[in-house]
Amino acid sequence: MKRITWTIGELAQHTGLSVKTIRYYSDIGLLPMAERSGGGHRRFEPEALEQLRLIQRLRALDTPIATITEVATGERGIGDLVADELGLVQRKLTELRWREATLRALDECSGPERLRRLEVLARVQRLPEAHGDLVHSWQRTIPSSIPARLVDRIIAQAVPDPPGDPTAETALAYAELHALTAHPQFPVYWVCPNVRDKASLYSALLDASDLADVLVAAGEPPQPGEALDRFSVACARSRHENDTPGFRTFMGAQLRGTIPLFQRYWQHVATLSGQPGPNLGITHCWLVEALTTSTGVGSLSDGGPQVAFQV
Repeated sequence: MKRITWTIGELAQHTGLSVKTIRYYSDIGLLPMAERSGGGHRRFEPEALEQLRLIQRLRALDTPIATITEVATGERGIGDLVADELGLVQRKLTELRWREATLRALDECSGPERLRRLEVLARVQRLPEAHGDLVHSWQRTIPSSIPARLVDRIIAQAVPDPPGDPTAETALAYAELHALTAHPQFPVYWVCPNVRDKASLYSALLDASDLADVLVAAGEPPQPGEALDRFSVACARSRHENDTPGFRTFMGAQLRGTIPLFQRYWQHVATLSGQPGPNLGITHCWLVEALTTSTGVGSLSDGGPQVAFQV
């Protein structure tokens, strides 16, 4: 029986592709080709028609020729191609959503504030790298003597993922986190230069925050109580001092000067999470507020010493 093959013209007629295009696909090895005719013309295997239709469908999805070649040669399956292309499209959509939110954040203001936002937002246009940079900032900031479990607990709350569908507000909040961690005063609150056993201090402060969490969640104002006592005792012991009224006044004055930067950071985290209830940093700030107001040092927002940072 005579073997059935296709001429390049017949393939062009059945697919609507030009002879030039089919010749190109043949030259790069995408089509199964039979022997040439006696006159030297190309003859194609019957499978070439289905192969061309597959190529047409993939090209309709803007699939690159290099990728189509991998499918045609069996290096990749269509399922793998679809999964990879879907991931690529999703990444592009995320980049476009982020760019839109960034532009809206800049469009909502003018003058010096627009220039400030531009500087801040420029830090986070490469999202995977930006997230990694934020994690590394915290890893460098938290003292190396802190146990990994405590570091992980802090970073889990302190480093939110970039918003997948950002608004102008959340895009700006995420960018502000990067600006705050880059500020030279940011590590000051965490270094605890006068504390030797930083691991014990961190653990005790986290325990105090856990006690205060219920009060903060209930909307209670900063106030004396067991949580504040636990907080103050932890600070006193870390400095080998007693938890006296004089010590509380001293600590209130110290913390009041360094906490505003820290406080703003966690307010931005709350904006990004969009979840009800306090986070670790807001609870900690509540305890500091309770300490400063109960000792007469004053509220954190009453015009006292502030870290000079416009965020």
